[in-house]
Amino acid sequence: MAIASSSATERGAKGPHSAGPGALTLWVAAVAACTLVLWTIRDAAHEAHMALAYLLIVLGGSARNGRWVGLALAVSSFLAFNFFLLSPYYTLAIDDPVDWWVLVSFLVTGLVAAQLFHRTQRALETAERRAWEVERLAALGAESLSVPRALDAVTAITRVIRNELPVRSAEVLMFEHDADDGLVIGRSLGSEVEASEAQRAVVPDSARSGRIVLLEADGTEHVAPEGADLASQVTGDTRRVAVLVPLRVRDRNLGILRLDHPDGVHLDRARAIFADTLAYYAALAVERVRLAAQAEHVEALREADRLKDALLASVSHDLRTPLTTIRALASDLRSTGDERSALIEEEAERLNRFVTDLLDLSRIRTGALPLEPQVIAAEDLVGAMLQRFGGVAGSDRIEVRLPAGPMLAVGRFDFVHALRALGNLVENALHHSPEGSSVVVDVSEEDQELCFSVLDRGPGVPEADRDRIFEPFVRITNPDGRSGTGLGLAIARSVAEAQGGSVLYQPRAGGGSVFELRLPRESLEDMI
Repeated sequence: MAIASSSATERGAKGPHSAGPGALTLWVAAVAACTLVLWTIRDAAHEAHMALAYLLIVLGGSARNGRWVGLALAVSSFLAFNFFLLSPYYTLAIDDPVDWWVLVSFLVTGLVAAQLFHRTQRALETAERRAWEVERLAALGAESLSVPRALDAVTAITRVIRNELPVRSAEVLMFEHDADDGLVIGRSLGSEVEASEAQRAVVPDSARSGRIVLLEADGTEHVAPEGADLASQVTGDTRRVAVLVPLRVRDRNLGILRLDHPDGVHLDRARAIFADTLAYYAALAVERVRLAAQAEHVEALREADRLKDALLASVSHDLRTPLTTIRALASDLRSTGDERSALIEEEAERLNRFVTDLLDLSRIRTGALPLEPQVIAAEDLVGAMLQRFGGVAGSDRIEVRLPAGPMLAVGRFDFVHALRALGNLVENALHHSPEGSSVVVDVSEEDQELCFSVLDRGPGVPEADRDRIFEPFVRITNPDGRSGTGLGLAIARSVAEAQGGSVLYQPRAGGGSVFELRLPRESLEDMI
């Protein structure tokens, strides 16, 4: 994994060279040497010059070994300056008040200089660490996006967490729903190898709360307050051997990041903020895993759907020949006076319509439906529909309402296929309407659409099934047990949409259903 080295981290952690006893001894020796040199010329040198010499040593010690060495050198220089170089010698008393001013000014300057060096060094360390974190996160983000497999991105992030934070292990768990028990399962994504069934476990409610959860060695759980950050939970108390950080993207809980250490998970504020940022990267990686799995599922469904359409088209085509033979044999059987021939012919005809529906649905779904849009009057389409149902049981219950006005209602659509769609809606209404009730075909013009509303007084469609009735092979059974093939409404909507129209459903006031066939409308006034 090509990510920046940890040299910046080491610099940020160590800061200036360690202020051990050896370093302090060397600097005190420097103060002693400076005192010896100044002692030999104390009668000729000015007090301000001697103070500057000591100040250089204080500044050097502060810059090299930190604040505490600088403070120690300032105090030791103050004492040496007073004892050896200011009159009266070899005492801490001072005769000249001006010397007091010089001495106090030197001490204050040395202390302030040591503190300023310390703050500057801390700011430099912070800047170096922030630069390292930005570089690290940028490289991690680039690698997470470039890896070919979504799981590799999660593995890369957990590897960075284990390498850069003081934790023994880091694991990403993605929430899944168990199909059998309906439980929320955590699937491990943070391992270097593919997760096995043993790496799946039921996720407790506390971990799904979207808040940080801390676990103690005895299994006690502590749920952090709403909105609490990671830094406030892992600084100070080292008894928490595991921390569960929620992984959230767009206010959705996708999983958890589990950080473990047998001696307690303890992070300073800077590392806690860095860990929080890494947790967000882990959440993005988990979202990528989820989307990749969803895409694979969709692709599998699309392939299955394509194979199903191909199978339906093949089987439907192959059924035509035996159906023709059955109908011919039934016709010969009728000539002998066998009454069973009528039933055979009726069932053969019903099967033939079903096969035709299958073929048409297959053509529609593959985009092979031939269309010849023409300007056609709504009255002609309704008349052809009535003629089609002539002699069919219940056709006398069809009531037609055409729009009033001097101009004909016309539209631009394929006559044959529009007739098929309207006929399917009327047939569905007759099939589900109770005996004695009428089926109304109401024609209206709305903006750019010509609307054919088919109204019945049947049982209607349950609300839970209203989104499914236009899917192929979905059949809603009547209270009397009757149901169709489940293709009529699907074909009607597909045919309408292929022509730029639609088929809609809504419940009818007072009971029943309203199916609307909407087709592109034409205006005769614009055509004249």
